[in-house]
Amino acid sequence: MRIEGKIAIVTGAASGFGAGIARRFAAEGAKVLVADIDADGAALVAKEIGESATSVAVDVSKAGDVQHMVETALTKFGDLDILVNNAGTTHRNQPLLDVDEATFDRVFDVNVKSIYLTARAVIPIFRRRGGGVILNVGSTAGLRPRPGLTWYNGSKGAVHIMSKSMALELAPDKIRVNVLAPVIGETGLLESFMGKADTSENRAAFIATIPWGRLSTPRDVANGALFLASDEAELITGIELEIDGGRTV
Repeated sequence: MRIEGKIAIVTGAASGFGAGIARRFAAEGAKVLVADIDADGAALVAKEIGESATSVAVDVSKAGDVQHMVETALTKFGDLDILVNNAGTTHRNQPLLDVDEATFDRVFDVNVKSIYLTARAVIPIFRRRGGGVILNVGSTAGLRPRPGLTWYNGSKGAVHIMSKSMALELAPDKIRVNVLAPVIGETGLLESFMGKADTSENRAAFIATIPWGRLSTPRDVANGALFLASDEAELITGIELEIDGGRTV
């Protein structure tokens, strides 16, 4: 049990990477708040996990929702050790000028503003208790951008830079901040990232760009998150953990 007794919030945890992280954390002894804008999906994941999990509906781009999410964790579990900012969205892979303003705003609200809002909500708690862990889910797109996802790439680049700066500023408070950078995976955003139908041929074309020869999975990302959230990573802060099968090399 590598994080036994720890209390974690995982956003975007109704499916995909977030659900994988929530399940893995619970299996390793943590109590988990499964947070997602999809209330029904979050409730199903929490029910599947069992007594060590509960769920909450949250729009991570809204300050009131974020504050309610954190208060729910404190009320239910009594403390907070780990925050995983996994919730994210994208625009469809397309020419940059074809992305409308509302979609651009939503991408930056969910991917970037959410980190500002959660920081405001949890850092005072972590400071009072003498430390904590923040994991922000970035992307290989924030390290090695490709055409068609320009604004999404930019949002994830912001996640990476903000996380490094947070790590430096918060280190004296014993608050560790790291970034997970997965390559494209089998999630609900797959077709949007590819900009085309999820066919075996289209998958094969993308997989050909990954030296390891496959897409990422929720378990891959969850394993990386587990290590960085655990006490084994006590001296690790400000890093980008590339979970990408060599794509960004």
